Amino acid sequence: MMPEPPILAEDLLLLLFQPDAEERNTDVMAGQSTLPHALAGAVLADLGLGAHVRIIPGRGGAKRVEAVVQRPPADDILLFAWDFLAVRPREVHAAIAAIGPDLRSPLLDRLVRRGDIHRSVRTALGVIDVEVLVDGGTGRRAALLSAVRAVLVDGAEPQPRVAALAALLSGSGTLAQFGPGIPWDAAVVARAKTLEHESWGATAAAEAIARTVTAAIVSNVVVAASVLPEPSGPPPA
Repeated sequence: MMPEPPILAEDLLLLLFQPDAEERNTDVMAGQSTLPHALAGAVLADLGLGAHVRIIPGRGGAKRVEAVVQRPPADDILLFAWDFLAVRPREVHAAIAAIGPDLRSPLLDRLVRRGDIHRSVRTALGVIDVEVLVDGGTGRRAALLSAVRAVLVDGAEPQPRVAALAALLSGSGTLAQFGPGIPWDAAVVARAKTLEHESWGATAAAEAIARTVTAAIVSNVVVAASVLPEPSGPPPA
């Protein structure tokens, strides 16, 4: 049974979906190379916001994430991650690396079932079946983007989930791809970086998860970017 409302990772994947990707000859999902890190970060953030996990000290100053006993989440995807952490606490980087690779497919299936994205298959070159994803017309992606824009551009006070989405977009290195609606300028970058380090919820557990998860995502993105070509666009003004 599909959860209501959508989990944070669903919202993040829907935002990263680029409806006009074919026209622009770009990937259908922004940040393909770091997508597993971002989605896993969203799962951990959701677990933190729900007080299902907490951060505990690790060796050498590292941070570990630990499942809170007797607080399993109801959602299947969140529960899978919680069960993994319930075996023993994991260093945050390791948790993201383990949880992330298998998230895209089930999350996309959910978005398709909700009608937010339509999936079809076309034949390329007469022999190769290619998956085609198009906007489902529900308006939910536009609403999410508008909420993130209000926070980053207009300075609106964010709700925890919107703050998390903005921080995850920034931490994953994909924020620059959301122009012109969200301009890639110094003010937006500064606001997004602030959200990466601010708390997203009312509890200490959520605050710790927020800071630790975004730091881990940024670290993973930096490693991934070190083997990618330099971006062609100008830096923020």
